[in-house]
Amino acid sequence: MIVVPAIDIRGGKVVRLRQGRPEDETTYGNDPAEAARRWVEEGAERLHLVDLDAAIDGRPQPGAVGEVVAAVDIAVEVGGGLRTVDAARRYRDVGVERLIFGTAAVTHPEVVEEAVKLWPEGVAVAIDARDGRVTVAGWKDDTAVEALELGRRVKSWGVPRVQYTDVTRDGTLDGPNVEAIEEMARETELRITAAGGVSTLDDLVRLSTLAGLGVDEAISGKALYDGRFTLAEARSALAVAGEGR
Repeated sequence: MIVVPAIDIRGGKVVRLRQGRPEDETTYGNDPAEAARRWVEEGAERLHLVDLDAAIDGRPQPGAVGEVVAAVDIAVEVGGGLRTVDAARRYRDVGVERLIFGTAAVTHPEVVEEAVKLWPEGVAVAIDARDGRVTVAGWKDDTAVEALELGRRVKSWGVPRVQYTDVTRDGTLDGPNVEAIEEMARETELRITAAGGVSTLDDLVRLSTLAGLGVDEAISGKALYDGRFTLAEARSALAVAGEGR
């Protein structure tokens, strides 16, 4: 399992939101490309970008995303407010390797189905859940759709990966919802990116026990920015855990 640093971009700055609330924002820098270079220097193998201007205000910023992509030589994925194939294509045109659809998987499934036909290995679906049900529109609206049902649905479209987030954990440092992540992995047999709540090296080690089920990535934002652990420490802890299994 690898640890993927998150870079959330809003108004040209690097920020983190607590449980997705725009009013609960912490700024960690004024240059997303600089943040990207920092994580690469520390050994990141992939970067997770969130275009918050697109997600919150409906104003995608492929230019800012493109600057991050151009600044590094590793794979970059982007999510946040991705609603159309045209928007996805703009991100692909600036070098984004993986497109992460969220709300569209519920409201406009045909968009995701078309995208996965165009880029079979370059599409993932973010399943953001509260109490086991999917939440959409930047986590503002709860739906009646069960997270597991959406996982099964996107698998039938050919989507190879889901990013699972328990939104009550995101930005809280309360630890990931390992049980829900395991259930998603077992029920769907998809590759899983775990997100939301990672706080300690122990959290990462717990998630790594699910690697055999397809949980091969864990996104970390606040814990990395706050210095709770480094990428080097994460790699070391995961390597030791792997040797012990």
